[in-house]
This record gives sequence, structure tokens and C-alpha cells, in this order.
Amino acid sequence: MSAKGGYTYIVSNKSRTVLYTGVTSNLYNRIWEHKNGFGSAFTVKYKCHDLVYFEFHPTIQDAIHREKRIKKYTTEMKDKLIYSFNPKLSDLFDQVQELQ
Repeated sequence: MSAKGGYTYIVSNKSRTVLYTGVTSNLYNRIWEHKNGFGSAFTVKYKCHDLVYFEFHPTIQDAIHREKRIKKYTTEMKDKLIYSFNPKLSDLFDQVQELQ
């Protein structure tokens, strides 16, 4: 049985005031769901549709472990992580489409 990798990701609302950290084995499909109102109840309620951060892990278990660590971060720590990866706080969904 082969292990499938996974992604840890952060989505945000347009004003970048709300963050949601998640994990998935298919980043494109999951972000598409968030953008089209099929994400978690939290992301629907707070309109977190823009992908601002993501990282790939060799196994889904690694991605889940990383998600749990990031969820324990302070807002300042999350902001630093996002800014180091995405200084303009752009929606990175187009980059994910290119990975398909």
C-alpha cells in the first residue's frame, strides 16, 4: 500500500482578518470547495475563500501533525509564517491550479 502525501494550508477572508488552517490530500479540490461554499462551516461563515499559505508533506499523517502544530500558533506566529511564504498575501489558488 503506497502512502499518499498531503497538504497543510491556510485560507483567509478578503480583509485577511480571519485565518483557517486545514489539511487535505487534494489541495486544488479542497480550495475549490472553500471558494464555492462547500468548505467547513467556519470558512463559509467567515468567508475564508483565499488560499494564503500551503505546504506539502510526504504523508497525510505528516500534514495532520503539522496542521495541529500550526493551530496552536499565536496569531503573530501564523502571520509570520504566511508573510515568509506569501509577502503580498495574495490568493495562491492560481499556483495550485498550475500544480494540477
